[in-house]
Amino acid sequence: MSVNHVVLGTGAIGRAAANELVKRGETVRMVSRSGKMDETPAGVEVVSADLYDSAKVKEVTRGAKVVYQASQPEYTQWPEKFPSLQKSIIDGLSGSEAKLVLVENLYMYGEVNGSSMTEDMPHNAHTRKGKTRSEMSKAAFEAHKAGKLKVTAARGSDFFGPWGLPTAAMGERTFYPMIAGKAASLVGNIDIPHTHTFIPDFGKALVILGERSEADGHAWHVPNDNPRVTQREMAKMIADELGLPLKVSAMGKAMMWMGGLFIPEAKESVEMMYEFEKPFIVDSSRFEKTFGMKATPMKDAIKTTVAWYKSHPQK
Repeated sequence: MSVNHVVLGTGAIGRAAANELVKRGETVRMVSRSGKMDETPAGVEVVSADLYDSAKVKEVTRGAKVVYQASQPEYTQWPEKFPSLQKSIIDGLSGSEAKLVLVENLYMYGEVNGSSMTEDMPHNAHTRKGKTRSEMSKAAFEAHKAGKLKVTAARGSDFFGPWGLPTAAMGERTFYPMIAGKAASLVGNIDIPHTHTFIPDFGKALVILGERSEADGHAWHVPNDNPRVTQREMAKMIADELGLPLKVSAMGKAMMWMGGLFIPEAKESVEMMYEFEKPFIVDSSRFEKTFGMKATPMKDAIKTTVAWYKSHPQK
């Protein structure tokens, strides 16, 4: 079956992109190693492929107009595996008509000392994963400049929303305890601004970038509502939505390091704690002005997220 849109990866961002495409009446294929996923969006085909094999990438994306790269290795294996995964995808798409829309984060900017992040900031990553992200992004846009394929990228901050991520700062460790009337488990200084990106907004942004030619060759920050919100303020909005008093706890770098002795993901998070020790603010005005998209209002996004976590009890 020929499809116009292929989403590589079936995680939170991949699902959000697929849902947005389905809303627009597009044909969609999603690709994962297993070829299986819970709650497959209606009308979406899910197939299995080894994306580290460029021939397999070419096979599952044949005829596609847009390919969305939302797949990734385990968080603990980024430096070792992520560059080769993306290289395989670029090699598999090179010479085709498909545009590649990358899912990126903000790690490549490194320490910005509280300055608002814009897309033209230099890459000053000082962490292992930040350097990996920088290397991958630069390689992708070099492929674009060389004419191998069309590339654009969406960059978002810490995610929250449906299909929440276990490792997210405003994810399972926040919503499930709060729904149970317990304290949210936050990280770092919870009273400084920290931009959060709503997962469905990221999906919508990816689709817009896939549609618009002026996106090509550039990275774009996904629109965020209230980019100067603090973690405590977000938690208060969640508590208000639940009709419960606010209860929070916060883990600092030392506690995260201790947790890393037993939990590999926590160990990997220690080097990223700088993002939670100073204001971490994303400027998404360029996307908003160019494409006319506004982020979902924070209170509406939290209402949707609370409803999703309530309907998906913790396993």
